Amino acid sequence: MDILNQTLAYIWQNLPVILGLTRQHLTLVGIAVGLAVLVGVPLGVLIVRFKSLASVVLSLATIVLTIPAIALFGLMIPVFSLIGQGIGAVPAITAAFLYSLLPIVRNTHTALTHLDAGVREAGRGLGLTFWQRLRWVELPLAVPLIFGGIRTAVVLNIGVMAIAAIVGAGGLGTLILHGISQSDIRKLIAGAVIVSVLAVVMDQVLLRLQRVLTPKGIR
Repeated sequence: MDILNQTLAYIWQNLPVILGLTRQHLTLVGIAVGLAVLVGVPLGVLIVRFKSLASVVLSLATIVLTIPAIALFGLMIPVFSLIGQGIGAVPAITAAFLYSLLPIVRNTHTALTHLDAGVREAGRGLGLTFWQRLRWVELPLAVPLIFGGIRTAVVLNIGVMAIAAIVGAGGLGTLILHGISQSDIRKLIAGAVIVSVLAVVMDQVLLRLQRVLTPKGIR
């Protein structure tokens, strides 16, 4: 109980700093996942259109996800040092972006390939092209599963981004890193708990947003 009280006291006394780190953490995650959506959804559509690419793209995305987070963040340092960006937000966002691709690409591909065949036939019967069917029929029906991939990417990267502090990107991982380096259990517990709570809260927020965005006919 003494450690718990000390941790709660530390959080309260340093609330403005912690809120700033939380905002920074969410910004890094938001940029990474936003970029992954812009790349991953079209990539998922592409491998539906050109089926021969599906296994290659999904395998590469899976391989990236199996790389330990600390190793991937560490790998970003020498790569981005070549352009003078080895430390800071750029390598952290890039690593998180790569981690985000698999759930988004896979869910987009799965959602579009498992649509009812009758839906596609109806679209063809109306004379719609592939892209017209995709825009007006298939993507709206695929929203729940695609958004599920985005939710997974956000929750995954809230945890992963805690490692961003090792490349100087900031965020809540700063508390954890300082807790380890300074042997300060209060900072360590505060950072770990806040990251966990943030992941749960964002998952619930995105779940409700998913329900709002899902067409009424398929809720």
